[in-house]
Amino acid sequence: MVRTRRDARERALSLCYELDVRGTVLDDLLFELPVAPAAYAVDLARGVEDHRDEIDAIITKFADRWSIDRMPVIDRNLLRIAVFELGWRPDIPLGVAISEAVDLAKRYSTDDSGRFVNGMLGRIGEQLRVVGDG
Repeated sequence: MVRTRRDARERALSLCYELDVRGTVLDDLLFELPVAPAAYAVDLARGVEDHRDEIDAIITKFADRWSIDRMPVIDRNLLRIAVFELGWRPDIPLGVAISEAVDLAKRYSTDDSGRFVNGMLGRIGEQLRVVGDG
């Protein structure tokens, strides 16, 4: 049972990771799961899936000399989730979207991932959100 949005983001990360690695679609993955994820986790994964081309274009625009395919899989999917929240979920404060992604990067990815994700999302957030939002 997922009790918080933080837990839902963590579950969404695992869903997006699996979708990315397996190259499958969300509905097929959800069908295979013994227990349905929390609604917000599914909303995030579905948002990433539905807007992936737009999200990846935004990430690529800000990824100085980094192709999205070269990024660690965890980082790439954390960025996708946070960019979805920044661009398509105005109810999520800018600081919350960024800090949650950074915390998950520090927990699950490389030593440099927290700094990388924070820098990327800081620049992306300036473009996607009005200054002073969140």
